[in-house]
Amino acid sequence: MSTITTEDGTQIFYRDYGHGQPVVFSHGWPLSADAWDAQMVFLGQQGYRVIAHDRRSHGRSSQTWDGNHMDQYADDLAELIEELNLKDAVLVGHSTGGGEVTRYLGRHGTKRVAKAVLVGAVPPLMLKTDANPGGLPLDVFDGIRKATFDDRSQFYKDLTLSFFGYNRPGAKVSEGARDSFWLQGMLGGLKGQLDCIKQFSETDFTENLKKIDVPTLIIHGDDDQIVPIAASAHQSVKLIPNATLKVYPGGSHGLTLTQQDQFNADLLAFIRG
Repeated sequence: MSTITTEDGTQIFYRDYGHGQPVVFSHGWPLSADAWDAQMVFLGQQGYRVIAHDRRSHGRSSQTWDGNHMDQYADDLAELIEELNLKDAVLVGHSTGGGEVTRYLGRHGTKRVAKAVLVGAVPPLMLKTDANPGGLPLDVFDGIRKATFDDRSQFYKDLTLSFFGYNRPGAKVSEGARDSFWLQGMLGGLKGQLDCIKQFSETDFTENLKKIDVPTLIIHGDDDQIVPIAASAHQSVKLIPNATLKVYPGGSHGLTLTQQDQFNADLLAFIRG
């Protein structure tokens, strides 16, 4: 078990494999670094150093009462990158992790970063507002909060159906993937996971996106039922100066698993390109 201890005393668990240019992964809610296992092995075999951490209050990191907010998530990532003295890193963030990467780049700059990849990512803003009419209403996220608080074990199991698109006609359902999602979610702390719902839904990343000055690949499924593409990827690609959007037809929110081979190939091609 590898950990760093942040300035506020939080232990952040991480995995660090391989050698070469570093690729750093940030996971979605309510998961852990384990969500990136296949990508880490694949890129490690291609000659890259691969690193993934458990966000505070998720996975094997400390379950904290305070500090479960996007600025701190970004600062924790910065402390990890500094501690490992990473240079020319490629940052890859999925869903909430895409917000974490975006906030890191807006808050800490790109001096240690070569490229960025946002996958099914929450920026610019998930919440519906007057300025963001394409977002989701607050009551959607209030419902997620209530279901997580009332019976998060059952909610996490149920969530896998829309997350991976297993509720679509003809979908090939993996009970193993559903079990893995559930296990990762249950490893985290309830308080921090509840706090994180507000962070992924109500944080406005617009100004952070505008500050990203490295090549950025945005990958999003057009059938993402968790982070709808219209208010996310279609908007983010307009705000990042040097961004490319790759849409996966029929792709779910969990496309890193459901379309794993394609995603791994696209990720490798972008890193090498």
